[in-house]
Amino acid sequence: MSDGRPAVFSDFPEVPEDLIAQSPSLRRDAARLLVLRRKDGGIEHRVFSDVPDYFSPGDALVLNDARVVPARLAARKPTGGRVTLLLLKRFPPEAGGERWTSLVTPKPKPGLRLVLSDGTAAVVRGPAADGEHEILFERSIAADLERLGRPPLPPYIAAPPTAEADQRDREYYQTVYAADAPPPEDGRPHAPGAVAAPTAGLHFTPALLDALRARGVHVLFLTLRVGWGTFRPIAADYRDHRMLPEEFALPEATAEVVNETRRRGSAVWACGTTAVRVLESQADDAGRLRPGSGETGLYITPGHRFRIVDRLLTNFHMPRHTPLLLAAAFAGVDLLGHSYRQAIERRYRFMSYGDAMAIL
Repeated sequence: MSDGRPAVFSDFPEVPEDLIAQSPSLRRDAARLLVLRRKDGGIEHRVFSDVPDYFSPGDALVLNDARVVPARLAARKPTGGRVTLLLLKRFPPEAGGERWTSLVTPKPKPGLRLVLSDGTAAVVRGPAADGEHEILFERSIAADLERLGRPPLPPYIAAPPTAEADQRDREYYQTVYAADAPPPEDGRPHAPGAVAAPTAGLHFTPALLDALRARGVHVLFLTLRVGWGTFRPIAADYRDHRMLPEEFALPEATAEVVNETRRRGSAVWACGTTAVRVLESQADDAGRLRPGSGETGLYITPGHRFRIVDRLLTNFHMPRHTPLLLAAAFAGVDLLGHSYRQAIERRYRFMSYGDAMAIL
């Protein structure tokens, strides 16, 4: 590689299929933890429940509290053919029904009529931007997603369609600190929650968070409602990729504590690439964090200068996807590639339900 950029994905090994975790650990904090030290390239192999050992009193841990909504719906065509919807954004109410943007599989034609499992009718109005489609339901379904929908697990998790597996995923594909997303006051189209979990946070338990607080760590929250753009595959040259905007909210209290932590010289930890993207989006040139809300399409690749984040907790990511690029930007391409090869040799579990990394 000349500059480590266009060929960055070639630095990472292919992940054996049997290492892609298909189910969560029986205990959240029992996942394995690979600790990577950027300063000297050292690697330690621990368990996630050991993570407080790496924090110092006065450090700040920032978590993404977005709640995953059961946004995957099964529908049928008039011919009986199956269609899968992944609901993304809800529009303000209108006469004649409730309108959403959605991913639709297989790709539909405008005017296609669909029926949900409870008999609710819908029609595909037509294509929207970025491969999405507009769907008009005959009635409001937002309040019924818990009943009608299923957790939007990534396609590489082949979960059996049983009631037991569904209940397990509803519990485990959700952080213990997830919070509901309030609708915007101005009536804009909005994401009622996330359509993918901020997976690094799945390893935390209430007891583990309490242990960090007892150690003198500031446990803070922000929100990034993860959309499908986070896991949209990257084409051959990652520099041509565009992140789709996602809604975020960064509270004033979180910004104040992060700024004070940095002023004292303590470490700011981000849990997950989604938290990193909000923090870095809201950093000014002087390295101060600004509170606020809106949308971010920040795309972090190798060469990014991090202004806020000093430490990163993350999972092992899918090749050719944006979270892997962000982790490589933070750790360094060569060092992260080396850690991934070690993880494969030691049979770590990869992806959303897999094991974790702490990049120091």
